[in-house]
Amino acid sequence: MEVTLSVNGEPVTRDVEARLLLVHFLRDELGLTGTHWGCDTSNCGSCVVLYDDEPVKSCTVLTAMAGGHDVRTVEDLEQDEVLDPVQQGFMECHGLQCGFCTPGMLMSARALLDRDPDPSEDVIREAISGQICRCTGYASIVRSVRWAAVHPEGRSEA
Repeated sequence: MEVTLSVNGEPVTRDVEARLLLVHFLRDELGLTGTHWGCDTSNCGSCVVLYDDEPVKSCTVLTAMAGGHDVRTVEDLEQDEVLDPVQQGFMECHGLQCGFCTPGMLMSARALLDRDPDPSEDVIREAISGQICRCTGYASIVRSVRWAAVHPEGRSEA
C-alpha cells in the first residue's frame, strides 16, 4: 500500500507492506538508524520518535497508520551543525553511557521541554518513565534534561 507522511519535515511517499512497523520503515527504508530497535516488546523505549509532536514508541505504530502524520527522529534534533539543547545537556552532564537508549531519551526530553520549558525533577522522571536505561541509573539523564531547561539556547556559560 502507498503511504505518504512527513519525516523530519520532508514529505515521504513509499509503497509499504501493511504490517511494516514504523521503526523498520525509518531504519530500513529511509536509513534513519538513529531510531534504535531494542526489545521487540515495546518496553525499552529506545525507538521513541515524535509523532505529531508526541513521543511514541515507533515499534508500536504501523507505517500505514502514520500516513498523513508528522514524524520527527533524533536525526532532526541537530540543526545547521548546532546541537539541540537536549543533546548538549546529555554531553555536559554525562547523560549517556552505552548510548543505546539515548535517541529515545532525547526525543522524550525534547517533547517534554516543548510542553514544559522548566520541568521539575519529578516531571522529568515521569516523562522518561517509559524508557529503560541499563547504564546510568537515570540521575545523570535527569540532570541533562534540567541542563537543557536552564540553557534553552544550548550553550553553557563559560
